[in-house]
Amino acid sequence: MRITSAMTGRPTRARACALFLLALFIAVPAHAEKLIALTFDDVPRAPGAWYSPDERTRRIIAALDQGEVRGAAFFVNPGSLAKPEGKGGERRIAAYARAGHVIANHGFSHLQLSDTPAATYIADIDRADRWLRGRAGFRPWYRFPYLDEGRQDKAKRDAIRAALAERRLANGYATADGVDWHLEARTTDAVRAGKPIDLDGLRALYVETQADAADYYDALAVKATGRSPIQVMLMHETDLAARFLPDLIAELKRRGWRFVSADAAFADPLAAEAARIDVPSAQGTLVEAVAWARGLPAPRWYRGNDTKLLDRWYDARVLKESPVP
Repeated sequence: MRITSAMTGRPTRARACALFLLALFIAVPAHAEKLIALTFDDVPRAPGAWYSPDERTRRIIAALDQGEVRGAAFFVNPGSLAKPEGKGGERRIAAYARAGHVIANHGFSHLQLSDTPAATYIADIDRADRWLRGRAGFRPWYRFPYLDEGRQDKAKRDAIRAALAERRLANGYATADGVDWHLEARTTDAVRAGKPIDLDGLRALYVETQADAADYYDALAVKATGRSPIQVMLMHETDLAARFLPDLIAELKRRGWRFVSADAAFADPLAAEAARIDVPSAQGTLVEAVAWARGLPAPRWYRGNDTKLLDRWYDARVLKESPVP
């Protein structure tokens, strides 16, 4: 860039300062916008602490609409439709699609790859795919249950990668995880046991852990790649989401996050890493794997993913059974 001035002769101190600041502005790009997509696993999920499955779906859709979150992704286990909790599940899955969200493959039976022969696992993917294909809102994405892509078994990992590529199914990875399923399990157990729950404390813990996870994995991604990719937040179709999702959406916005669709998220350049990354153990978020591959030291995961620590927070802040750690 060429800078002209009416001034002639030796530059003044003010002009020199202005030139320095302009050069600094050009050399240092503005901080990238923080973008995030919400995704929900294990649909249709078993009843939780408070709501019927129909009421839970209604509340989640309403919260997403109220928060102007478009194109969230719901990863489906069609095998759950035959279970008691799956009654009416097909109707609820269709309701997510009618509300402008999308559905994708989470396996027919929610198998864990490290405990399952590859041929059995692939057949389970195909069985779910047959149920999903042609339905409104369908996207050709597959999310590994438990984010387990084979752990240390690279032959099994590569067999599933090849099977997904043959079927033109992309890895529906997650980049940020706040283990909301554990908070849901603790809450469901407490309610069924008749324990008093501090709802304000639970709301605060749920919102804090999910938002902190998004911030943590974004910072880790910047360290590993030099940029802030579109984050894919792993959540579950829980009663906690049905109750506290408006609070979480508001908090993420307060922290500077802007919501985008899952379609936009899975178009991020980071997605190319999911099909080729090679780390000693294939399980967890994609950001964790990328950080590992780039040589960043452990820990490469949000501290709240430690369920023992999360239990201590829960006992102190929600059940009031111990001092706050």
